[in-house]
Amino acid sequence: MTATGLQAKLASLWPLLDERTRRLMAAGEARAFGHGGIAEVKRACGLSRKTIAKGIREIDAGPALLPGRIRRPGAGRKKITHHDPRLVAALDRLIDPDTRGDPETPLRWTCKSTRSLAARLTRQRHPISHMKVAQLLHAQDYSLQGNRKTEEGDDHPDRDAQFRYINTQVKRALSAGSPVVSVDTKKKELVGNYANAGQQWRPKKNAVTVKGHDFPDPAVPRAYPFGVYDIDRNKGFINVGTDHDTAAFAVASIRGWWRHEGRRMYSTKNDLLITADAGGSNGWRLRLWKLELQTLANETNLAITVCHFPPGTSKWNKIEHRLFSFISSNWRGEPLRDYETIVNLISGTTTAKGLKVTCRLDRRKYPTGRKVTDEEMQRVNLERHKFHGEWNYTIRPTTVVN
Repeated sequence: MTATGLQAKLASLWPLLDERTRRLMAAGEARAFGHGGIAEVKRACGLSRKTIAKGIREIDAGPALLPGRIRRPGAGRKKITHHDPRLVAALDRLIDPDTRGDPETPLRWTCKSTRSLAARLTRQRHPISHMKVAQLLHAQDYSLQGNRKTEEGDDHPDRDAQFRYINTQVKRALSAGSPVVSVDTKKKELVGNYANAGQQWRPKKNAVTVKGHDFPDPAVPRAYPFGVYDIDRNKGFINVGTDHDTAAFAVASIRGWWRHEGRRMYSTKNDLLITADAGGSNGWRLRLWKLELQTLANETNLAITVCHFPPGTSKWNKIEHRLFSFISSNWRGEPLRDYETIVNLISGTTTAKGLKVTCRLDRRKYPTGRKVTDEEMQRVNLERHKFHGEWNYTIRPTTVVN
């Protein structure tokens, strides 16, 4: 019997059985299942491994074992959440700022150990053991993992602290009704009749034919989609560049979002919070990025705060899994033959939760190699935050726009 069939069988009989007969039936199914039977039955009916093992021992002992008493429904030790109804909420508050995970799956994980979480909860008058914390986390679809190296590089020692800092800044801005945007450049795309990853529904044996090779010839045009995702309103703005992905192009894309959507939706606000990766055209090391943001601040009279994700954590930027992933899904298997196709496919991206995307084509030139002098940097009205000022800073206008 398959695991699904076993679950359906037990679910139909479970309400008719008392505590002992449930235990014995589960034990019998586990014995019949063979190797791994206890684990399969546990997942199917919810009884613990200890209870199922006890039932197997009772079956092995035979009729000689006296039946004894049968516990009344609802009797026995109550769950810890019954005695402390606020425990789960307290645990969620502890791990919410640090929640991280693959945005493409429902699995979530936290880097805090169960022992540290149990100690913190106990200090908050929620006495609990680290084993029980682990059980509660598993019940909420968490998987506890320690820090480790990733393919993107070593973990920064203040990685988790920066996640908490960004979380605090975003919550504070959203509660004040201020605009909060997540920005990044999506993977550059070859423009032409080239293969695009994924599949689409088509008549049988009628696949789209594309070129057999897509070698990176400089003559092949590229598309550089820079995205601005409004976290609170679930709206995306994509500026598709045709020249180079530079800091000037990145800020021009943010300027385009503000002129097209931002200033209308946030007409009463004078500040803007940007969350961005640590590298690329919006990297924290780039002088040109800060100089262009100063120009934007002067034009809009906005105080622009930027919080960069730590190195090696770009996939946790909201725009990756709330906007870019849906764009990739929308154009899967569709050759990006020209810029018009790209713009139309991006503009047509929607989700069941109401995502709307605006896309425009930017044919302006953004030359590379622009050097920013020390004198130019001195004109940037940059205020570094006390915590990791290289990652977190605010650029204020130096001129007032009438």
